[in-house]
Amino acid sequence: MTSGPLLAASGVHVTFPGRRGAPPARAVDGVDLEIGAGEIVALVGESGCGKTTLARTLLGLVRPGAGEVSFAGEPLAYTSRALKAYRRRAQLVLQDPSGSLNPRHTVYEAVAEGLRIHRAHRSGAEERAAVAEALARAGLRPPERFFLRYPHELSGGQRQRVVIAGALVLEPELIVADEPVASLDASVRGEILALLLRLRDELGLSALVVTHDLGLAWNIADRVAVMYLGRVVETGPVESVLTAPRHPYTRALLSVLPESETPPVVLAGEPPDPARIPSGCRFHARCHVLASGEAAPVADRCRTEPLPVLRAGGGERGVACHGAVAGVGG
Repeated sequence: MTSGPLLAASGVHVTFPGRRGAPPARAVDGVDLEIGAGEIVALVGESGCGKTTLARTLLGLVRPGAGEVSFAGEPLAYTSRALKAYRRRAQLVLQDPSGSLNPRHTVYEAVAEGLRIHRAHRSGAEERAAVAEALARAGLRPPERFFLRYPHELSGGQRQRVVIAGALVLEPELIVADEPVASLDASVRGEILALLLRLRDELGLSALVVTHDLGLAWNIADRVAVMYLGRVVETGPVESVLTAPRHPYTRALLSVLPESETPPVVLAGEPPDPARIPSGCRFHARCHVLASGEAAPVADRCRTEPLPVLRAGGGERGVACHGAVAGVGG
């Protein structure tokens, strides 16, 4: 067992070809991110900021154009055999359980699928025991009662638990959950978040939770990384970041939560095109602090001077903002 992070990204870049002669889109534009053993990290940001592309890259589903992903201290290899072995240790949980489950497959078949792909159990009895244990861990008890049910016979929360059981059956060390409760009723969301926390406590499971919801991050994460236009712009322990945010973008995201005590911040315009990232701070064109004049001492730097890649790991606070570093505009 490595003493370093379980999963680490170092200087990761992912670009996609531009349309009709446009420059390449820099979806992930230099990210350093670490997840420790038994740690839950929330990756937060608006739609289109690159967080899902980064998550897929961390799982080996997208190969970075530059930089490196490593797991348990070993760089990720992109051969079919190495990726198959890796995906047994790191599993994906998607946001829409209805889309994740084949409507023609029973719950048993859905959960057993990973075992069969990886040939993890030779006998029917071993397979049945593993499926039952995974369903029970996911909160579907008694598990045998769900074996022959089909997805349409289950509630949304039960379907999400089946998806989680399908990940757990391979006994992974890490799960990547992409908006795991976005499609669920509010009454069920807390149950699924509590389940993820219990799995962390009981199994030592690590998790990256991808979400646009800082309220969800507050309820589940040990650490948060806030992403904007392909880069992490603020990171640190979740309580520290969400009670004393330093980046204007993080403060804007927090201001629209129902429990916020500050007036909502309406950001100007849409997020810039990742094929045409602005000079200087990539947030400066929408920054309400810069627009208000509060950041006047560093305004020129905000518009012209790029910020270094922010290391998002351990318990350290970090912020990619000229004003925050200079102590202005807070």
